[in-house]
Amino acid sequence: MRPATTVRWVAVLSVAVAALPATFLASSASAQAAADFFRGKRINMYVSSTVGGGYDQYSRLLAKHIVRYIPGDPTIIVQNMPGAEGIKAANYIFTVAPQDGTAIAALSRNIGLVQLYEAGNPAILFDARKMHWLGSPQQEVGTGIFSTRKGLRSIDDLKTREVTSSSTSRNAPTSVYPRMLNALYGTRIKVIEGYPGSPESLIAFERGEVEAYISGGTSAPTLARMVAQIESGNAKAFVQMGMKRMKQFSDIPTAMDLVSSPDHKRMFEIVFTDQVMGRPFVVAPNVPADRVAVLRAAFDATMKDETFLAEARQQKMEIDPVSGAEINALLERVYTAPPAVIARIRELVK
Repeated sequence: MRPATTVRWVAVLSVAVAALPATFLASSASAQAAADFFRGKRINMYVSSTVGGGYDQYSRLLAKHIVRYIPGDPTIIVQNMPGAEGIKAANYIFTVAPQDGTAIAALSRNIGLVQLYEAGNPAILFDARKMHWLGSPQQEVGTGIFSTRKGLRSIDDLKTREVTSSSTSRNAPTSVYPRMLNALYGTRIKVIEGYPGSPESLIAFERGEVEAYISGGTSAPTLARMVAQIESGNAKAFVQMGMKRMKQFSDIPTAMDLVSSPDHKRMFEIVFTDQVMGRPFVVAPNVPADRVAVLRAAFDATMKDETFLAEARQQKMEIDPVSGAEINALLERVYTAPPAVIARIRELVK
């Protein structure tokens, strides 16, 4: 006689095996329905930045390759929709764009946290947690540089004199990060806002309009220009803004290395959520689940595609992907942090 435990496991396995065909057929039917929908369709990809920056570069590369993994042979048209550091494009994808999978937004990484920073802002018409994130091809690390032409030699100099830095808008990482450093480490960085995009903000540093630049991330074009400034002797890197150090600046501390208080480290961890999000792509909350699954699978497959990776290497683009499901889960964790911690962060970055 077989032991009772063996009988129970046989019964469980029998049920599981019997269920497989139905599960497989349901999955196949769902994939086929999505393929039928996307067949011959035009997908619009809205990029929340100006032409020529890192977001634009990643978007155009992804659009070129992801279509091979979306069933039905659709086409993708990339359109730039800059404005309010990504809020314009996020509002559009959430409230105006078709909610059927034919509209994808390439959003600024700060969009995930803008509601946390600006609770009650009437200009924010979206809920980042309700959108379906497809993923990001890169997890970011920002870098701060200052001008040696202005007599700056170390980060301690930024604690003894006021230093100007360029940014697009108040809710941009290029503005939030300096304010966090001021509050938690004691620097005296004065942010000059209003530049139309990251390329223009860096140009302001190169022209000497400002004394420092703290990037929200480091795309290939941005990194090349920053390294050129450093190698020429005109600039020096002094901090990295992210969970880890970039290999190009392995000797430069992160902001989390600079602070000693556990509370301060945790605040930086929350703020650096947008760095993990990197270069995120998203669809609207009411897109049918089967189409979201198809687009997420297409994104994940593209991240492993050798042709895509080869072209990324050729363009000196970092590929360190994070999945859409991971981004949604990360946002849930952030927004359920202790209210006191969130309140302190809001106070620091407002």
